[in-house]
Amino acid sequence: MKDSIHVSKENYLKAILEAEAEGREVIPVLLAHWLEVSAPAVTMALKRLKRDGFVEVGADGIVRLTAAGREIAYRTALRHHLIERMLSEIFGMEWHEIHEEAERLEHAVSPAFETKLKEKLGECGACPHGNLVLPESPAERKKRGETPLSEASEGWRYTVVSLFERDPKLLLFLHGAGIGPGQSMLVISRNYDQTISIELPAGISILSRPAAEAVWLRPELLG
Repeated sequence: MKDSIHVSKENYLKAILEAEAEGREVIPVLLAHWLEVSAPAVTMALKRLKRDGFVEVGADGIVRLTAAGREIAYRTALRHHLIERMLSEIFGMEWHEIHEEAERLEHAVSPAFETKLKEKLGECGACPHGNLVLPESPAERKKRGETPLSEASEGWRYTVVSLFERDPKLLLFLHGAGIGPGQSMLVISRNYDQTISIELPAGISILSRPAAEAVWLRPELLG
C-alpha cells in the first residue's frame, strides 16, 4: 500500500497536468482549491516536489512540471483513464459516477493489473467523458474543430464531444441538466450576464460560464 505522501505527490502532479490542459496558469491557490487542501499544505508539498525535481516554480509564481514530474503525472492519468474505461465498459457504470471512484482506485493499481488493463482496453480510446489519456490544451482541441460551449455561436446546433471531468459535482450537475457526451444541443443565446441558453431534448437550460467552459462541442453538419 502506498503511503499518503506518495499518493499526495501523484495527486499534485496530475492536477498540474490537468490545469495546464485547461489553459490555466498553475499557481498555489489554484492547487489548494482543486485539491481541497490548505495553502500551507500546498506550500509544503511544492517545496518537496521542487526538491525532488518534479516541479519548477518561476519568479512569476507559476508552477510547471519538469520532465520527471510530467512522466509521473502521465502515468497517474493513464491509470485513472484505464480505470474509468474499465468501470464503464466492463462494469457498466454511468459516466457521471465513475470519476471519484477512479480517483480512489488509481493509487491502488499494481503494475501487473495496469498491464492487464492495457491489454484488455488499449491505451488509445477515449474515456466515458470523451477525453484522451493525455489531457489536451484548448488550442489543440480547437485545431480539431472543437469549441467550448462558452464560445459557441448562437443559432448553431452542436454535439457534445467531451467534458472536463475533475469536478464530480459539476459532472452530476451536467448530467442532471441532460448534458453528456454525444448529446445534441442548440445554442439559443449567449447572454449579457455570461450565461448560455441552450435547447436540449428535455427542454431549455441556462448554464453559467464556468459550467459552459467545461463542455466541448463539435458543430453538427446541416443536412
